Amino acid sequence: MLAVRDARDRAAFGRLFDHFAPRLKAMIMRSGMAADQAEDVVQDVMLTVWRKAGMFDPARAQVSAWIYQIARNRQIDVIRRETRPVPEELSQETSCEPAADQALALEQEAAQLRAALAELPEAQRTMVEQAYLGDLTHGEIRVNTGLPLGTIKSRIRLALEKLRHDLKELRAQ
Repeated sequence: MLAVRDARDRAAFGRLFDHFAPRLKAMIMRSGMAADQAEDVVQDVMLTVWRKAGMFDPARAQVSAWIYQIARNRQIDVIRRETRPVPEELSQETSCEPAADQALALEQEAAQLRAALAELPEAQRTMVEQAYLGDLTHGEIRVNTGLPLGTIKSRIRLALEKLRHDLKELRAQ
């Protein structure tokens, strides 16, 4: 795990995967989840282990405890998602398509947003893309880029302010 955390060693991760994947699948299946769904959870867990390897601290937990906790949390997420009741309005399928004017307005707004993103300085655009399009946390961005957390937050804040200003001007036109 330390080789994965410190050097992003793919071979070490492969060994970690080979060791833990069957054990995680068995544990998840013992709790009543189907084999194919358990495999999906295991893949998701191991991807999280790779992405968040920088957060592993051997002083706080053993590797196995850390990985099994991630698996347990992911399994709970899957179960909650399956058992969440659907509001009555959403459970009824609607056959009508969105109005053409709504679709056009949405496409125009998306184009405006893409244009405004393109106008951002590269450093700010990269942070916004990772945070909002890549769905990464600020901590994950810090691990990926090596930048201080304050720098990441400042770049995102400045980018969002510029986007807000630019889009407000476009709407006023």
